Amino acid sequence: MSGDAHDFNNIQTQAVIKFFFLQGKALKEIHAILTETLRKHAPSYATVKNLVAQFKLCDFSTCDAPRPGQPKAVNTLEIIDQIHKLIMEDRRILAKSIAEQLAISHEWVGSTIHEDLDVRKLSVKWVPKCLNADQKCQRCQSSEQLWEFFWRDPNDYLSRLVTMDETWLYHYDPETKEQ
Repeated sequence: MSGDAHDFNNIQTQAVIKFFFLQGKALKEIHAILTETLRKHAPSYATVKNLVAQFKLCDFSTCDAPRPGQPKAVNTLEIIDQIHKLIMEDRRILAKSIAEQLAISHEWVGSTIHEDLDVRKLSVKWVPKCLNADQKCQRCQSSEQLWEFFWRDPNDYLSRLVTMDETWLYHYDPETKEQ
C-alpha cells in the first residue's frame, strides 16, 4: 500500500480517518497509522484532529463543503460594456452598486474599471486616465480657438465665452491648511 500512497486523495483519506474513528481508535493512534502508511503524503496532526472533532459532532460527511472561494471569471465584452454604460450614465456611481446591479464581485468590477476601461475616480467622478489621439486633437483645436478669441479682443473675451455644461467655478483661498 505504501507504493500507492501518493494516489490517496482528500476524500479517501477522510474516509480512512472516519473508519478508524468508528473503530474507536484514539486521535494519536489514527495519526500514527496514517504517518506510518502514507509517510510524506500523510495529513498533518491538525487535519486529523479537526476531522475527528467533526466526527465527534456526528458530522460524518467526508466530502468538502462548498465554499465561496474565488469568483468566477465574468470579464466578457458584454460585462465590460455594461459597466461602461453604467459609468457613462452616472459618473458618480459606486463600484459596489455596479457589482450589485450586475451580480458580480466588487473586486472584479474594480479590476475591470481600472484595467479594461482605464478609468479612475477623481473628485467622486469616474474619468478616463488617458485621452486617446482624437480627444487630444480635439482639445488642442479647442484651445487654439480660445486663444484666437482672446487675442482678438482681450477685454471682451470672458463675456463672449459660452460654456455648454453649466459648470460653476468657485474661487476659494483658504487662510490656513485646515480650511
